[in-house]
Amino acid sequence: MDAEFDTIILGAGAAGLSAGLYTTRAMLKTLILESLGPGGQLLITDEIENYPGFPTGVKGPELAVDMEAQTTRFGAQIEYAEVEGLDAIDQPVKVVRADDREFTTRSIIIATGGAHNKLGAPGEDEFAGRGISYCAVCDGNFFRGQDVVVVGGGDSAIDEGLYLSGIVNSVTVVHRRDELRATRVLQERAFARENVNFLWSHVVEEFVGNEALEAARVKDLKSEEVYDYPAAAAFIYVGFHPQTDYLKGLVDMDPLGHVYTDIHMRTKVPGLYACGDARADSTRQLGAAVGDGITAALAAYHDLNG
Repeated sequence: MDAEFDTIILGAGAAGLSAGLYTTRAMLKTLILESLGPGGQLLITDEIENYPGFPTGVKGPELAVDMEAQTTRFGAQIEYAEVEGLDAIDQPVKVVRADDREFTTRSIIIATGGAHNKLGAPGEDEFAGRGISYCAVCDGNFFRGQDVVVVGGGDSAIDEGLYLSGIVNSVTVVHRRDELRATRVLQERAFARENVNFLWSHVVEEFVGNEALEAARVKDLKSEEVYDYPAAAAFIYVGFHPQTDYLKGLVDMDPLGHVYTDIHMRTKVPGLYACGDARADSTRQLGAAVGDGITAALAAYHDLNG
């Protein structure tokens, strides 16, 4: 059986689009399958300041549009479909199942990235879309001039909190520790912002309200006091998990579902590669994802050409 494509890339985030740019320029017939929209995490990142070549920073969605245009310019085909599974991955011609369709290919590059974890507090699902959000860039404008909370203390939480501080009346960061995990430059900006407040050593026990979120029920871990903290919205940033459920039993993964690769992004299955946030030991940085995608594309090209 002949394959329809030389390579199929699963995911059109920074890693997937970078891989597609290199495979198409190497004259490999390339299909990129994406479930939502090209850009991945770029689409929900407001300001990017640590990607080389942009001395004053760049908006995530703008960079996503440019990366997509560059990749498709050289012939990459992008289709919108949810990947359901892989078949015959140990064969020269592999099969990708997506939205009740089957695509055949000589190689597969896994770049499906990850998604934000849920907090798991009562009321979180109930108020999803009615005050609970995982994307400040997507939903911040709905709460213009109101008071909101951000749950978490890492880079994502503080970066998105800073974005929100320019829109809402106040941002209160709820963090279970008494110091942040975010990079120093983000911390300094947050501490300097007058409308950014902190609830140190606090956890959210529950989200409460009627038709929409009205408060986060928080617990002070030091005093054991539990009380309702008024908030029109809660933006949750408590970790990230890879979107690799469709690979269970097919490739070696760590306990969290990250795919093991060598330094060339090859898995132990010939013709199967993984890059970006989906692979084990990823730094979850934009520049690293781009490099991973390029490395995977070059490995696929060399393997397909002997």
